[in-house]
Amino acid sequence: MSAIETGRPSEIRDPEGATAARRRLGHRQRIRRDLVLLLLMAPGVAYFLVFHYGALFGNTLAFLDYVPFLGLADSQWVGLDNVRQMVGDPEFWNAVRNTLVIAALQLVFFFPAPLALALLLHSLVGSTVKRFVQSVVYLPHFLSWVIVLALFQHMLGGAGVLNGWLGELGLGPVHVMGNPDAYKPLVVAQLIWKECGWATIIFLAALSQVDEQQYEASALDGAGWWRRLWHVTLPGIRPVLVLLLVLRLGEFLDVGFEQFFLQRQAVGPEAGEVLDTFVYFTGFANGEFGYAAAAGLFKGVIGVALVYTANKVAHRLGEQGVYHR
Repeated sequence: MSAIETGRPSEIRDPEGATAARRRLGHRQRIRRDLVLLLLMAPGVAYFLVFHYGALFGNTLAFLDYVPFLGLADSQWVGLDNVRQMVGDPEFWNAVRNTLVIAALQLVFFFPAPLALALLLHSLVGSTVKRFVQSVVYLPHFLSWVIVLALFQHMLGGAGVLNGWLGELGLGPVHVMGNPDAYKPLVVAQLIWKECGWATIIFLAALSQVDEQQYEASALDGAGWWRRLWHVTLPGIRPVLVLLLVLRLGEFLDVGFEQFFLQRQAVGPEAGEVLDTFVYFTGFANGEFGYAAAAGLFKGVIGVALVYTANKVAHRLGEQGVYHR
């Protein structure tokens, strides 16, 4: 049969052009179909482009004697002078040491806490009770750090509830909120109280995907609660655990800002200074913008190295991690 008889002579003469035209038409149809979703996504994309990717250009300040009135173009290039100053600054290394200790405590105590709470919520049978408990444990996430610290001050401060009880019992006061020795465990406890419930959302979603038939089969084989947890639950959510652990290691030095900024004066910089507050006070309070940018760049480089290393370990364990090999 000839091309004219088929009624599609253009497709016979130029099949690749016809295929490309159909693809373009399909793309336009998908864009019109998903236009509302694309518009909803646009503010989030703009946020990341401006405040995350666009902000990367600010790392050039680490190699400049930056003066805001002169701008990037006219500020003096100093090379690695800011890095040398950072390496020889004991206050910087004090902030690094505090950050590492707090980050390690967060990794050991805060990271498993949402998983334990999610397992507890997942074991609840009554849906009404489960929804009520979930709503209660989610609430602290929506409180600002100012309110959270005010609550802790009311409970553990010098004139707080704890010392009121100790006074009634004839015991001496315990100064928790302003005690430098108790500061690091205290900030981890504050983080657990505020964010533990909210962090269970991902774990609850992962637990809902575990096959219930595996629980039934293991129960029939005589497996108790602990063996079902170890051999069914944890392997079922292992990819999510590895992914979250890799992401957490990437933010290992990013312990927070507002929580530590609000409590730094009470315990002093020796115990309360972390990298984020060090960058703030060095840059904005002292006007050493290039030095502060070098300290921030140090934190970013360490984070990238940790993500890369953790992802390699995840691949060795047979997991996908954040990205493929």
